[in-house]
Amino acid sequence: MGGSATVDGKIDLHTHSLASDGEYPPAEVAARARAAGVSVLALCDHDTVAGLPAAAEAAGRLGVRLVPGIELSAFLGPKEIHVLGHFLDPGHPTLVSFEDMLAQHRRWRMGEIVKRLAAVGVQVRPEDVERFSGGKTLGRPHVARAIVEKGYVATVREAFDRFLGEGMPAYVARYRLEVADAVALVRGAGGTATIAHPAVSRLDRRELERARDAGVVGLEVHHADHDPGTRERLLRWAEELGMVPTAGSDYHGETISPDRHLGDVTMPAEDLARLEALRPPTL
Repeated sequence: MGGSATVDGKIDLHTHSLASDGEYPPAEVAARARAAGVSVLALCDHDTVAGLPAAAEAAGRLGVRLVPGIELSAFLGPKEIHVLGHFLDPGHPTLVSFEDMLAQHRRWRMGEIVKRLAAVGVQVRPEDVERFSGGKTLGRPHVARAIVEKGYVATVREAFDRFLGEGMPAYVARYRLEVADAVALVRGAGGTATIAHPAVSRLDRRELERARDAGVVGLEVHHADHDPGTRERLLRWAEELGMVPTAGSDYHGETISPDRHLGDVTMPAEDLARLEALRPPTL
């Protein structure tokens, strides 16, 4: 897709659909983005590109530019971070193979979580969890919603705090992907790599510098969970480190993340063009 220095509307480079842990199907995310005044939308579902074809078809009809994306959970030393890939080819063989492998791991992990929940008196079946997943990507948020539905907790947050968070009875570690490997996966598919919500992940400047040295070229400065002071600090670090500052609502839907709304944050079109210009050259 070609870039442009002029964008009539908001730019939101971080959203989720039912293909991973979002509330709405991909086409509806595109429609809601259009209604919110978003003209450039990136769908970045967790560890999957399954929702991109439907999102692209809907976005095309609505006059919204869709940036194909993904969100990968990776590790920078002992710390888990999230890497956003933008402008990638969703049909790239390496990316598709990785997605299939990870889907198998997630299914195994889900079975282990269900067993551990049962051991503490929380009875949830795999099919209860799968109802909340629109694709092959199964994650803890789907388990949390099943626990809420069963009445064991009142909210998704409580499910994480009592059962699913790290150190809790039903926690099972995810597949370990190093940040350099996540970057290689994104670049191999023709995309650019950005760090999602760095303040939420409690990353300091030195860690961001290490991520940059591993090939990350952008930093999600403008995020719904970053207050103005945090954004100012991250913007300064992005400038010092030569990283492109980006914006993303991290929208999942009102039921899942009531404080995040499409188009809540945006970014200059010039920075979008800068990010796209950093795509690896095609052979």
